[in-house]
Amino acid sequence: MVIPICHLAPGTDRAYNNPDHCRQGGSFMAETAFKKIEMPACEAEKLIRLHLGEGASELELLTGGNLSTVYAFTHQNRGYVAKFSPLPDDYKVEKLVSGFLEGRHVPYPACVGQSTYGAAQYVIQERMGGKPLASYSAEEKRRQFPQLFRILSQIHSTDISGTRGFGWLTASGDGAYGSWEDYVAAMFGEEQERGSFWHDWMRLFKTSCLEKDVFEECYNRLLAYLPYNAPHRHLLHGDVHAWNLLSDGTGITGIVDGNFLYGDIWVDVVNLDRHLAQMNVVEAYLNSLGAAADEIPHFRERLKGAYYFKGVDALRFYAKMGYRQAYEGTRQFLLGLD
Repeated sequence: MVIPICHLAPGTDRAYNNPDHCRQGGSFMAETAFKKIEMPACEAEKLIRLHLGEGASELELLTGGNLSTVYAFTHQNRGYVAKFSPLPDDYKVEKLVSGFLEGRHVPYPACVGQSTYGAAQYVIQERMGGKPLASYSAEEKRRQFPQLFRILSQIHSTDISGTRGFGWLTASGDGAYGSWEDYVAAMFGEEQERGSFWHDWMRLFKTSCLEKDVFEECYNRLLAYLPYNAPHRHLLHGDVHAWNLLSDGTGITGIVDGNFLYGDIWVDVVNLDRHLAQMNVVEAYLNSLGAAADEIPHFRERLKGAYYFKGVDALRFYAKMGYRQAYEGTRQFLLGLD
């Protein structure tokens, strides 16, 4: 699952079967809003002992986030987090990703345990220092761009020559699909795995603010740009935004909660650009590469393909979660892109 372009607080009222309500004023909370899994502290402690032994302390339930229930704790004077999700494929490649990034100067948390517990998937990772980059001023964020872009470049230049495929990483290290086109078709197909986040997602056209004509227009534009992104295959974080970047105010201390996949690097860059509006992320990233847009073949087409890829998924995500403002903003951006 692709995580959306930005995070805005949901509305408080309900409106059903009325897409216009989502963009003509009034609040909206989707009937289908995602429910996090309930994980009592005592059960979390039991699983922590299973992987790390006795001695966990300062267990704290963290707030925020869209999909996972997260506990922070200390063990032998080191900080960790334990994350729990009801989604069947969550966390299954965390150890693989840790191995990919080891020694690459990427502050991604090491995985110390991952398994299934009842209906929950869970992972235990080291806790990274700092606080979300989102909590800093625009100027403080901008000063950290050079380091952030170096981190992204390190991820994107990871040696993946021993793997193949596109889209989500599988346990073997390969991508789940033979081509970028196949991945996009499967991602937005009507048939989705039962129990997954997107199972029966097309009902959102009737139960949420998701407008079928707008969705299909933007999806068709995405298809038109697919050939430009399709040849490019790199390791991507998949969800780069200011809440998944940690900082101590002077530098990036962690990049967390990846949805790792194989694809075009501009997918990561445009996601960050949409989160940090008015900060010219794309231009700044080009400058960090020492390249001009005209020097990169089909740059504008690749960029638009990436915007549509992230944006189309964001439309249905915001509709499902009831994030009216985010839906409206993404809708306006996408329709004005061409």
